[in-house]
Amino acid sequence: MGIPGPTTSQRTKATALDTAIIYVSAGLALLFAVTVPRLFDNRAISAPMIVLVAGALLGLVFDNVEAVTPGWHPAVAEYLSEVCVIVALMGVGLAIDRPLGWRSWKSTRRLLLIAMPLGIAAVAVLGWWAAALTPAAAVLLGAALAPTDPVLASDVQVEGPTSGEGSHREDDEVRFALTSEAGLNDALAFPFVYLALFLYTKGPIEDWIVSWVLWELLGKIVVGAVVGAVAGHLVGRAVFHFPVEHVRLADRGEPIVALAATFAVYGIAELVGGYGFLAVFVCAVAMRRIERAHEYHAEMHSLIEQLEHVLTLAVLLLLGAGLTTGLLAELSWGSVLVGAALVLVIRPVVGWLSLLGCDELDGRERRVTAFFGVRGIGSVYYLAYAAAEFDLAQEQELWAAVAFTVVLSVLIHGVSATRVMRMLDNARVQGST
Repeated sequence: MGIPGPTTSQRTKATALDTAIIYVSAGLALLFAVTVPRLFDNRAISAPMIVLVAGALLGLVFDNVEAVTPGWHPAVAEYLSEVCVIVALMGVGLAIDRPLGWRSWKSTRRLLLIAMPLGIAAVAVLGWWAAALTPAAAVLLGAALAPTDPVLASDVQVEGPTSGEGSHREDDEVRFALTSEAGLNDALAFPFVYLALFLYTKGPIEDWIVSWVLWELLGKIVVGAVVGAVAGHLVGRAVFHFPVEHVRLADRGEPIVALAATFAVYGIAELVGGYGFLAVFVCAVAMRRIERAHEYHAEMHSLIEQLEHVLTLAVLLLLGAGLTTGLLAELSWGSVLVGAALVLVIRPVVGWLSLLGCDELDGRERRVTAFFGVRGIGSVYYLAYAAAEFDLAQEQELWAAVAFTVVLSVLIHGVSATRVMRMLDNARVQGST
């Protein structure tokens, strides 16, 4: 006789409890979003750090909170972190004042094409050797930990759209490199996630490696970029140059169009097979090309930034709850070594090497840029996506490794960001006098 499943009343009760926990998390995230950043502005304690601690306490108080934490319910983590990432990508794209150009984005290009693949390979090899992961699981760990997220250490990102008067961060190569890198590597890590999933499911590598290169690595990137560029141009023209003047959204100050574009462009890109993350970021950059100095960009960015903060803190709250409800149960010393090595050694080294030929950065700026490879919501999304789509071997070990690395990054980079960037700014001022 098989083991009986839950009754309808039990399922209803569990669903109601899960819903209640989600509402509690949303309420706390909103409260933290409007209070914590002001309480700890320009201090070594960041809002993400406080929220992680609050989440851990939430996990201790509520017995069933693990039902909606990453690892226990990857579908919840996947959808919540997915919305968080695409909203953040629109915000990042709108925040960047610098026009797109091959030479002007040199530091970004080097971080993406050199540092990111080297970092994925180093984490995969170390995960296989030190954490005893299978080759597929090791590649997935490397891919999941590839995206950077400067939103979790706001001092290392650009301020936002300017209206032409300039900003002390507008031409800051360090902040530009870190912000633009984060805007693109959320999408460019996706081919390597698929590489890991193909290793899990498709048999000998020679049977599928060519199709992976042509479609997952190249084709989907091209499709996503084209969709984003076309959509961004069309939306920008409609917003700023619509033929009927009183319908022109830029003149009316309706920033909700940024959110509408975010979801619509992401959906279109996914429907036609491209990378939606890339499409959203490219769409935002294309929109900035239209009337670049218009104050409407700042209005759109402000709306997106507020929503982004709420979603980010909600994910971190659930991640913190997972820390005290078993998410780290399978954490091994090998996984600790991988996470610590990525934050303290691998990213700083590969980042520094990739920027050696970048004359826009001096030695100090190169070291700072290399160090601040903040890991965050993108890592949660990629692992949740893989776990929701496939029955992963060593899934709990992967969740433990990712959670540990994200928490370590939030702590180290959160504590150091304000002080390091202030020292860097002061050094620039003294050097210019």
